[in-house]
Amino acid sequence: MAIRILRLDAQLVASDLSAGWQSRCDLTEAVRALLLDGQLVDVGDLVLHDAGMDVRHPTHELTRAAALRARRTALARKAPWPLSIDGLAALRGIGPLKTEAEQSRTKARPDPDDEMAYPPLANDADPWAAHFAAINALLERTSQVLAGETPLPKSRLPLVYAPDQDDAEAEDLWLDVVQRTSHWPAIAAAAVAWQAWLDLNLYPRLPWLGLILAAAILRARGLTHHLLPLAAGFKQAKFRPQGREGASERLQGFCTVVEEAIALGEKDLDRLLLARELMDWVTAKTCSNSRLPELVKLFLSRPLVTVPLAAKLLQVTPKAVDLMLAQLGGARPRELTGRTRYRAWGSSEGCRTTEFIAAYKGEGGEGRSRTLSRPSRYSWNFSV
Repeated sequence: MAIRILRLDAQLVASDLSAGWQSRCDLTEAVRALLLDGQLVDVGDLVLHDAGMDVRHPTHELTRAAALRARRTALARKAPWPLSIDGLAALRGIGPLKTEAEQSRTKARPDPDDEMAYPPLANDADPWAAHFAAINALLERTSQVLAGETPLPKSRLPLVYAPDQDDAEAEDLWLDVVQRTSHWPAIAAAAVAWQAWLDLNLYPRLPWLGLILAAAILRARGLTHHLLPLAAGFKQAKFRPQGREGASERLQGFCTVVEEAIALGEKDLDRLLLARELMDWVTAKTCSNSRLPELVKLFLSRPLVTVPLAAKLLQVTPKAVDLMLAQLGGARPRELTGRTRYRAWGSSEGCRTTEFIAAYKGEGGEGRSRTLSRPSRYSWNFSV
């Protein structure tokens, strides 16, 4: 199992598609995580909402797609950080996310000899100084509460929340389990942490967070530099924890989830490699100042691409995007909507790989690639 994870990570690094694969994985994982929460969100709406280009009023489920933000937050810092109190608060959305540069930045004290560093009459006695200091302290505490640094204790409704549930104590117990399994094998430690998360019933309104933290443990142990799509693996696997399984059954069930996640990741990487190879044959003949290679990278990093989305991200006109799509020819992904007013590309289950390869390598020639002419397993499928 660990060897397969290392092999997938090495393939992603060697293919130079790790950023695009992780971006697509985050978007599709957010959709599958909402499915675990009993909510249905279309991946196309999520892509457009993430880019700030909604074609319709966003639904409530779409606006609270916090799994996408949580995965990006977990990847924004070094691996052990999500497995801490501050990391859990940031993943839940109640704490600010500070980068490494912001944390290492310290506030420099003004030079006492510099007159410009101090306002006029700073050393004079002011009878209102104490009152203004109290007001400033109140404003500072208010700003911290609004920023989420010091969340206010909320009264919980007994109808919604369990009255005897203490999230702070459960967090401490779960972090203690993670600490005690730090010397265990990575997969076993992730399995135990995930089961402990389910047993403690941590954050029932965020059922997908346990799988993200299990993937973060695999990343912290050095098995991979990415976050595996464990929510997709859980959706495909037949294992469903009921609370009465033994330790061996739980470990075997988690291994099944990881196997399915690795298989889905490998298939997605195969599709990206095939799509890039087909489109690279077109971009190799373009001018050096062409924006077509950037459009290809956009196709490889998004499950769905529209003309306005490409025009905004590439900073070109919609007409230029239409011309680049026409320039791709047979290598262009299939159009999804089939309408002229709103068009989107990203899913093509039946690729015309044979016609495209024949056009560029010669009909019936020796140079025809057998790998690219395989059927649906290597077909383009940019959908969820």
